[in-house]
Amino acid sequence: MDTWNFYTCLVSLWLHRFYIYSAVAFGIKDPKNLLVNGYATLQAKEVYVAGVKIFYGSQTGTAKRFAKGLAEAVISLSLPVEVISMGDYDPDDCLSEETTSRNICVFLVATYTDGQPTESAVWFCKWLEEAANDFRFGKTYLKGLRYAVFGLGNSVYVDHYNTVGRNIDRWLWMLSASRIMTRAERDCNVAQSKHGSIEADFEAWKAKFLSRLQALCRGEKKPCSGKCKKGKCKSLGKQSKESSDHEHGASEYENTEAEELFETSSDEEADGEEAGGTNSVIDVEDLGSIMSHMKKAKRERELAEGDTGTSLTHKNAGRKEEGEKREMITPALREALTKQGYKLIGSHSGVKLCRWTKSMLRGRGGCYKHTFYGIESHRCMEATPSLACANKCVFCWRHHTNPVGTEWRWKMDQPEMILQEAIENHQNMIKQFKGVSGVKADRFEEAMTAKHCALSLVGEPIMYPEINQFVKLLHQHSISSFLVTNAQFPDEIRNLGPVTQLYVSVDASTKESLKRIDRPLFKDFWQRFLDSLKALSEKQQRTVYRLTLVKAWNVDELKAYADLISLGEPDFIEVKGVTYCGESSASNLTMANVPWHEEVVRFVQELADLIPDYEIACEHEHSNCLLIAHKKFKINGEWWTWINYDRFQELVREHERSSGSKTFTAADYAARTPHWALFGSRERGFDPLDVRYQRKNKTRDISGC
Repeated sequence: MDTWNFYTCLVSLWLHRFYIYSAVAFGIKDPKNLLVNGYATLQAKEVYVAGVKIFYGSQTGTAKRFAKGLAEAVISLSLPVEVISMGDYDPDDCLSEETTSRNICVFLVATYTDGQPTESAVWFCKWLEEAANDFRFGKTYLKGLRYAVFGLGNSVYVDHYNTVGRNIDRWLWMLSASRIMTRAERDCNVAQSKHGSIEADFEAWKAKFLSRLQALCRGEKKPCSGKCKKGKCKSLGKQSKESSDHEHGASEYENTEAEELFETSSDEEADGEEAGGTNSVIDVEDLGSIMSHMKKAKRERELAEGDTGTSLTHKNAGRKEEGEKREMITPALREALTKQGYKLIGSHSGVKLCRWTKSMLRGRGGCYKHTFYGIESHRCMEATPSLACANKCVFCWRHHTNPVGTEWRWKMDQPEMILQEAIENHQNMIKQFKGVSGVKADRFEEAMTAKHCALSLVGEPIMYPEINQFVKLLHQHSISSFLVTNAQFPDEIRNLGPVTQLYVSVDASTKESLKRIDRPLFKDFWQRFLDSLKALSEKQQRTVYRLTLVKAWNVDELKAYADLISLGEPDFIEVKGVTYCGESSASNLTMANVPWHEEVVRFVQELADLIPDYEIACEHEHSNCLLIAHKKFKINGEWWTWINYDRFQELVREHERSSGSKTFTAADYAARTPHWALFGSRERGFDPLDVRYQRKNKTRDISGC
């Protein structure tokens, strides 16, 4: 019996070793993991490339033809492939899904003579640019997406040569997508073509791409020696220096035949592109230009700080003539805000498209103002006549890219010009949605005429000396006004004429917490805050407290909040959980400071118990926001929190014609609130006429106004 057991164990050991050696011989990396209870199991082969998606932006059909040719070649490799026109693709919905799809994305894009994308690629490029420059998306938003770019340009137009391809490459890189090979720039000008024609150039690039694709399918991340450092591939030859000289049709990365084929992303490359490319080693002769760049940036920063309007006098102020006022927006600030998607107006105003406007254009629901007050989000213009602010709030969703000040010390633009350009810029941004997938035709037509204006974009609108005239002009254009102030200008609140709805931000209920959260510039900020609330109580039109809950900062001050409510006696109280806007040196907030919706509901219920004249009226779960309303808006058991906008316009016109003698109150233009908007409804504030869209992959909260 012992002899039999001995031989049995010996045979089992021999079979086990034979299996392992065979597995290794056939390329199985870890054969031990394939044994389950002594039996061999088959392991699923890892898929390194699931398929290829080819995006094209074409005007004459060249890029489209190339896309189809590339697709046929990919199919020959037994890989799934999809050819997509950028005009039929919604990057806001779908592009982030490619971070986990294991697809390779190829972008074949042409550049117009003026440097603009073709008509079909306008919306894609616009979205990608805003995403790359909007910190709310996060710098790793597209981490995991692998891509290649082939640009078609014409070196005859030297100033705009292949700018679209370069921009797409750069914006993807800024969002941490990974290049599988260096961007290609090819010239439609036959005289400057590398292979005699744009078609021949594409065929040569296609061969390199297919070779790279096959390597990726085998799991080879880098086909080089592996000794590359920050974008420099030693085994493929010396990388050409980045150049902006395209007089000879040379591409930015193609002054040599050797072409990078390895993956790179913004996580792996150096930060100093502006200081001389991606090389982390700086030549001594380059130090002079780099220092000049730094000094210039410092001067512009000092100039911006000098424009704060505080009591400090800028050291260079004496160089200007006495009495001359500077523009609020410096060149550096203009560049930064433009990259973030602002349309700047004159020297101190701006307009930007809210994400809820885009959402409602597609029938995917409106913002909380739609739920609480009945605005049409797709017809709302988000603007400000003053980019400057007197606070530096820790949760500011603009990360303090705007100026700060306690009084107006800048050049001033006329309100007529500001409104005209605001409407024109808003319409131009809406026009970019024409033909975009999912946009409803009827809402697109309606959106071309703004019906509401949210003066909450950024800054402190009430600082603008002509704010009353600006609001009057809005009403003359039949545009309702929603004005938000940070409760630091009580006199301006008292002097303000009728506004459709006037907000004050009540971000804390004690002097200490207000100083910590809002970081106001005024030394007497607390008294100004209290006086602003008293001034609000004197208003006859609709008034609102806006409370932003910051977990571990201001959620334990219920009794103090109740005292402030009795002071200002607002018609409504909006309570919203803070929106996390990403990491910033301007704030130390983290996701831990964002309350769950259930926590916001609990806070509102406890607060409502302390204020007997108020009840919870509405809820917008999607925005993590609830509305407490004064009981005077509950008529015969029904809530009337919505606004009759046509009636408001009639009332405000009568007020103007009577030179202010004929007044009206909030109750005169109230409208009944629909059931789906009420707190406790099954819809939880989502309009049943729309269809809620759930993102399949990464989520973000960009609450807008």
